Amino acid sequence: MHLPELAKKLINQYQKQFPLTSQPYLAMAEQFDCSEQEVMDCLALLSEQDVISRIGPVFDHKKAGASTLAALAVPEDKIDEIAEIVNQFEQVNHNYAREHSYNLWFVVTAANQPLLDQAISAIEDASGYPVLVLPMEAAYHIDLSFDINFEQPRKALN
Repeated sequence: MHLPELAKKLINQYQKQFPLTSQPYLAMAEQFDCSEQEVMDCLALLSEQDVISRIGPVFDHKKAGASTLAALAVPEDKIDEIAEIVNQFEQVNHNYAREHSYNLWFVVTAANQPLLDQAISAIEDASGYPVLVLPMEAAYHIDLSFDINFEQPRKALN
């Protein structure tokens, strides 16, 4: 895949230290001597091509309310149906299937613990399945930013 030079610069520069201003894309454009629209168009292209999946903050969830990892044990033939039910809750920010007896996993967030508990109860009522609540016991920060050398040829996977 061929990426424009601006895309390469944006990828390497802004995995961290995204400009915290009212006009972050303008600040990025000024750094790379281009227009704000060019930055936004480039990021849209990267998203459309699945090079990037999201632009957003990573923060300490305990300072922003309450959240938990949760799981349901759902019959395999009902997993899509139940996933749709779970996805209807604004407190659920993503879910995914797993190969396990608890095969539908998701994260639930709320402003506080009582609202989190209410959301979990509502999910149980709507889905018809008990929710396994898996609260975080310890936080680990994993830096997932990479300085990508776009000039080095990629090796084929065997």
